[in-house]
Amino acid sequence: MSDTTSHPNPRLNTEVVSDALLGKWKRERLESRALVADPRLQTINGQTMDDHRERVLGQLGILVEEGAIQRAFPSDLGGSDNHGGNIAAFQELVLADPSMQIKSGVQWGLFGAAILHLGTRPHHEQWLPDVMSLKLPGAFAMTEIGHGSDVASVGTTATYDPETEEFEIHTPFTGAWKEFLGNAALHGQAAVVFAQLITQDVNHGVHAFFVPIRTPDGTLLPGVGSEDDGVKGGLNGIDNGRLHFTHVRIPRTNLLNRYGDVAPDGTYSSPIESPGRRFFTMIGTLVQGRVSLDGSAVKAMMAALTIAIRYGSERRQFPGASGRETVLMDYGLHQRRLIPRLAETYAMAFASERLLTVFDEVFSGAKDTDENREDLETLAAAFKPLSTWAALDTLQEAREATGGAGFIAKNRLVGLRADLDIYVTFEGDNNVLLQLVGKRLLTDYAQQFAGGDKAALAKAAASQLGDRVSRFGLRQLGQSIADLGQMARSVESLRSPEAQRALLADRVETMVAEIAQALREGTKHVPKGDKRGYAQASEDAFNAQQHKLIQAARAHAELLQWEAFTDGIEQITDPGSRQVLTWLRDLFGFELIERHAAWYLVQGRISGQRATAVTAYIDRLIGRLSDHALDLVDAFGLTPEMLRAEIATGIEAERQDEAHAYVEAAKAAGTWPVHEKELRKRAQEAQRREAAAQRAS
Repeated sequence: MSDTTSHPNPRLNTEVVSDALLGKWKRERLESRALVADPRLQTINGQTMDDHRERVLGQLGILVEEGAIQRAFPSDLGGSDNHGGNIAAFQELVLADPSMQIKSGVQWGLFGAAILHLGTRPHHEQWLPDVMSLKLPGAFAMTEIGHGSDVASVGTTATYDPETEEFEIHTPFTGAWKEFLGNAALHGQAAVVFAQLITQDVNHGVHAFFVPIRTPDGTLLPGVGSEDDGVKGGLNGIDNGRLHFTHVRIPRTNLLNRYGDVAPDGTYSSPIESPGRRFFTMIGTLVQGRVSLDGSAVKAMMAALTIAIRYGSERRQFPGASGRETVLMDYGLHQRRLIPRLAETYAMAFASERLLTVFDEVFSGAKDTDENREDLETLAAAFKPLSTWAALDTLQEAREATGGAGFIAKNRLVGLRADLDIYVTFEGDNNVLLQLVGKRLLTDYAQQFAGGDKAALAKAAASQLGDRVSRFGLRQLGQSIADLGQMARSVESLRSPEAQRALLADRVETMVAEIAQALREGTKHVPKGDKRGYAQASEDAFNAQQHKLIQAARAHAELLQWEAFTDGIEQITDPGSRQVLTWLRDLFGFELIERHAAWYLVQGRISGQRATAVTAYIDRLIGRLSDHALDLVDAFGLTPEMLRAEIATGIEAERQDEAHAYVEAAKAAGTWPVHEKELRKRAQEAQRREAAAQRAS
């Protein structure tokens, strides 16, 4: 939307925008927000680790009592088969106590969900009621010390013994110990253990097993070892620890056998023939962790900006032209620090809702197709890294923007920053996830030329211009952008949504094409038939392009976020709200172009004049949006009970008003002391008058 069609004085309708942000699962989110406002579920700053752990365990019991965790489980077992609503409600809990939120995620989103999605009906009936009631606390034992994100290579084994009809769970070396597991150090009585399934001397890859680890009184079972991870950088209300197993035997039926089973005689069977596809299908059922963290990170960004912008709209520093100290949010630099991050938060909020919708389509069965599952995995792997990185960046900037007040624990920013630090690592390391996205982009790019000759692929990869459309609708700008010579005209043609999208999409498509070409060039020298040489050359070429692939994946995720923001605006009919959000969306888009200006300049997509115009227009947008900053954060709907940050309660405005009133009253009473500078100024003025009088006489 250009300036010529803009509403002259738009106002944001916070109720309309808040409703849009709450999305499809508004009811579930509001129910969860009521729990966030419950003091029983809120963080107590300064608690010891031991006290915090016990408090969090008790909080999980409160969640059960309040009916907050049952949504995703089968209705005939006490749930409501509401997968999207479950995740939406979970995301809100980050503002109560992140330790409580994540420990509940371990219990019901990982341990319970693994039984639900990887097990079959007998498993559901046997264990899920106790999991749901918290009678059976459990751990999710996937990650190993020596393998981390490389789940397919875990060292723990589950070897089948047909004579006893048992699996033997064993960690043969220290690197195979399960690590960083919530509920492992103290509270877990069982674990879903991921191990290499071996039967009849054949390794059928990673499968999940239900393994008891403790008695209800906390005694470790024979063969099970545990170590406490102790104090961490955050989330210290969770009892993270290690688990290891020494020839621990479990019944054959403890194999969670939805995707692979072993008969009493040791015969293996699976509905999925390909071992690789079987593994990724099993892992794909656990994608909800990434979906959960994405939305939780966005919620933390909302909280941080609400705190910082409310405080910045009240805190005054340094005298201005009016004679009174200037409000922080009136400074251009302060606006530059916070308002672009506000635009980013809105974009990520709408993108998170899009991801949650696809998740619900798959897990509810409404649209459970191979294609939609693949898209879900790609979206989750794209959005979770960007939102969790952005959350840390926003929390840190908000902390600095609120000065010393932001460093005080009761104002929440440092605590949230510490607790969310691990978000970038667990449920998939961010860089590893973006690599998965990049590989998907390369696969989709290659599929465009399936059946064609290598010359056609090379020609397309080398092309820098021209219309190209991929599976995700990525297309190039298709034109050389000339310098029009005038700043206003330079930005005018970039201001339309079509132009913004074209620039963002062009970057993705061109980067993917260049990487594909480089990978092809990296193997050209290998003689035909040299499979080993080809494999090595392919690996070397990929390693050389890996950093570029990560950047392409990030660019792809940024494009999808911009598109989600644009789609979100289309759903809003209130003219003022639509105008303000359009400016905010434009700010998000232009910020991305400015951030990657070097690429656009080198590739000849924009001229130097237009790059300068982009920055100038960003400044104009920030100036416009600064008047709406408070409304934009108010639309997040975060009440004082949810924020619990003293500096966001209006207390600073009270202090400033008190100080101003005191000064004005003293001046009116004639008791306000004259400043030394004022005395000198008066003396100098008197001397000038005296000198002028002498000259006149």
